[in-house]
Amino acid sequence: MDGETDAGLQRGDGALVIRAASSVGAFSRSEWLALRGTSRSDSSITYNPFVSYDFLCSLEESGCAVPRSGWQGHHLRLEATDGTLLGAVPCYLKSHSQGEYVFDHGWADAFERAGGRYYPKLQASVPFTPATGPRLLVGQHGEPGAIKAALAAGLKTVSEKLGVSSAHVTFGEAGDMAALEQTGFLKRTDQQFHFLNAGYSSYDDFLGSLASRKRKALKKERREALADGISIDWLTGKDLTESVWDDFFAFYMDTGSRKWGRPYLNRRFFSLIGERMADDVLLIMAKRAGRYVAGAINFIGSDTLYGRNWGCIEHHPFLHFEVCYHQAIDFAIEHKLKVVEAGAQGEHKLARGYTPVTTHSAHYIAHPGLRRAIADYLARERREVESIGTYFEEHTPYRKVSSE
Repeated sequence: MDGETDAGLQRGDGALVIRAASSVGAFSRSEWLALRGTSRSDSSITYNPFVSYDFLCSLEESGCAVPRSGWQGHHLRLEATDGTLLGAVPCYLKSHSQGEYVFDHGWADAFERAGGRYYPKLQASVPFTPATGPRLLVGQHGEPGAIKAALAAGLKTVSEKLGVSSAHVTFGEAGDMAALEQTGFLKRTDQQFHFLNAGYSSYDDFLGSLASRKRKALKKERREALADGISIDWLTGKDLTESVWDDFFAFYMDTGSRKWGRPYLNRRFFSLIGERMADDVLLIMAKRAGRYVAGAINFIGSDTLYGRNWGCIEHHPFLHFEVCYHQAIDFAIEHKLKVVEAGAQGEHKLARGYTPVTTHSAHYIAHPGLRRAIADYLARERREVESIGTYFEEHTPYRKVSSE
């Protein structure tokens, strides 16, 4: 392995070794696919497409998540002394805080004004992807809780050995968060809006769970979204041709350039995922007058549809809501998926049947003074997030038991 930060760890039954690899491709495919959650082949574990070998390698091979874009691979592998892979963490040395969706720019500014050096930092995440998933990846050997604890300790050890300011694990699952907190990471929370499929048989069945005024509003919105002769296609698998990717990339670049200044993903990335994981991708495309004019890309997990990027070259009232939110609900219900994760932020999702869900991240801060200041800030922020979540829960469009 190309590990410049090999480190030893101890556990009750012997020594472990943490190594760092500059590319996911430095792992063998079979090694990575043996990690839980990275493959559909193990039906007992929830599959998350964003930690799949193909997704992460495509980000690197396309040049999207590479050192020149500020994402230097530093993926951790936990090994027994005989070299057996026990676990891994997709991880990067970051020279900035872009493309993460958990914002620490204020921490960086404050530390650097005080004479510190915040960058580089260690970032355990999926680049450009604000979706909850496994971050401490457990292999087939060893007890999962113990492996997660060793991976959390390894992140801390590696960050100390590198001399970086901090290590961050964003959009982590509950089991990961528990191991990280026990290792001394600070807990952070935020809010997203997800559609939770309560076993609906159809979109009309879902509408029946809403208050009558909200139900009428969504029916009207969906009619008006398609009023200009617009039709909707669901494209996946062999339907994802290069011509389709050309259309979608034009939408992505137009919207991305206006919103962010520089879109994170390039055209080659979309070709690579089309070749490697087409059955995990759903493009929801809007067509008018014989050509596609808007679309959204989604990824399909074992029980979740993950909405990611949207774009358009024509603007029509409510089309964004139709393509990104209503159609995603349609697909999830038809395919018996439990959840639609519709990305970061967006209070407007609430009126469309998406409910507030708390997301989690964990942060190891090396400098004692900065750590104390951030810990105090995060305690106040968690209370605020909880309060906002309670407010949103009270204002979902669903029928109240006592009202209808």
